[in-house]
Amino acid sequence: MPKQINSPANPLIKQVVALNTAAERKETGLFLVEGLRETALALKAGYHAEYLFYCPQFTQTSHMECIAPQATLQQVNMAEVSEAVFDKIAYRKQAPNVVAICRTRPLPPNDLQLSANPLLVVVETVEKPGNLGAILRTADAAGIDALLLCDPQTDIFNPNVIRSSLGAVFTCPVAVCNNLNALAYLNSHHLHLFSAALTPQAIPYHSANFTAPCAIAFGSEAFGLSGFWLQHANEQVIIPMWGQVNSLNVSVSAGILMYEAQRQRMEMGKNLKHP
Repeated sequence: MPKQINSPANPLIKQVVALNTAAERKETGLFLVEGLRETALALKAGYHAEYLFYCPQFTQTSHMECIAPQATLQQVNMAEVSEAVFDKIAYRKQAPNVVAICRTRPLPPNDLQLSANPLLVVVETVEKPGNLGAILRTADAAGIDALLLCDPQTDIFNPNVIRSSLGAVFTCPVAVCNNLNALAYLNSHHLHLFSAALTPQAIPYHSANFTAPCAIAFGSEAFGLSGFWLQHANEQVIIPMWGQVNSLNVSVSAGILMYEAQRQRMEMGKNLKHP
């Protein structure tokens, strides 16, 4: 029988609200997942849910069929909450929806499983959760082997990262590490490193050869890649721009290069994930 919660002042509800802060997530090792699809993907990826909250006025048992098998298997605690409580904890209101408290886990590079001809993305010090989520969403769509998140300014379990990725944070293999560990991992797998940069020595991206095992590195919204990734790059690439602003959003830049790499691989018959 689901637990009944009708008061926004309930201690469990206060914990849900607190998990919107990075400090609380770090201290407790817990994070929030909102959405039927997102929660189903988190459970499928092996994340353990401590609690699952839903409002029966908006979310019926039939809506939760995508979650039920894994939730039952994990013996997830269910909580049926009032409309006022759900309004306090949910971003998407008055629609079929759930909010889950899940447990974080370490994401070291050595846990990644790469294909025979891997294509990785490296993201350094990206600050905005929406941009990181958009990169993850595109990486999932493009069939990228893995994303290395280096020295992040926002944590991978930020609710806005999960929301903007539409749950791709659980489907695209991710590792979180510092620059040195990321570079050591790339070198150990003999990956050719491309760094996206606005430098005189950068070549147009469509002139680069992405068909061999490689990684493409992207930097922060404000400053781009640090000297570390420019120095260690085998090649630097640039996206030509003809406008007056001379700047692309990092998630847009990442999408352009990911799909160019996969386009080249499909033409050469080297995209092992192509349908």
